[in-house]
Amino acid sequence: MPPPQWRRPVRVQRVVSPGGGPESWTLIGSDLRPVEPVERYLAWLSRIERSPNTVRSYAQDLKTFWVFLEARGLCWDRVTLEQVGEFTGWLRR
Repeated sequence: MPPPQWRRPVRVQRVVSPGGGPESWTLIGSDLRPVEPVERYLAWLSRIERSPNTVRSYAQDLKTFWVFLEARGLCWDRVTLEQVGEFTGWLRR
């Protein structure tokens, strides 16, 4: 993995189905690949026919959380209550 100063920023990316399905959004990680747990959740939101604007809003919020996790070197599925508290403090700054 490249040093942090060379990593690409996490970004929200629009997704258009080739078959003309509904527009959706995904989160692209610093490794230039979709962030799998976020991708699954956003795809589910699209499948249950949530508005593309709603999906985009969730993607933006999850991007913020993912940036926090990467900055702290945390794994999304092992976050503690204390770390969630750190995240909310981080948001306030």
